[in-house]
Amino acid sequence: MPDLLQSDATTAGVPAQVLHTEAAAALIHRLIAQHGSLMFHQSGGCCDGSSPMCFPLNDFLVGDQDVLLGTVEDTPFYISRPQFEYWKHTQLTLDVVPGRGGMFSLEGPEGLRFHIRSRIFTDDEIARLRSAGRI
Repeated sequence: MPDLLQSDATTAGVPAQVLHTEAAAALIHRLIAQHGSLMFHQSGGCCDGSSPMCFPLNDFLVGDQDVLLGTVEDTPFYISRPQFEYWKHTQLTLDVVPGRGGMFSLEGPEGLRFHIRSRIFTDDEIARLRSAGRI
């Protein structure tokens, strides 16, 4: 398992809801150099599967049905509320695998795609997330 990075500032004792690998950080920095500030959105729609979409910041309009899960390398990571309801008991890890990303996702031409891995929070972590109003 690669080293996991946590770049978002979380409240003491509250587990991060999204982490990322060094490979994801490297790709994010490459994309920032090409496109400027970025954002991620995980919709869970029929076409997206487990691949979050990476867009230039503000090119994708987030709304009331989107939840800011955290930041990855100072890049906001949103998830649709319906998908959040399914995954709120899991910690997501943004990783990179070979292949083509989503048609509109910025990493497509890189020959890599962002990929989500997950693990279920422990009962104690879930209690801390609830106490912090995160789930």
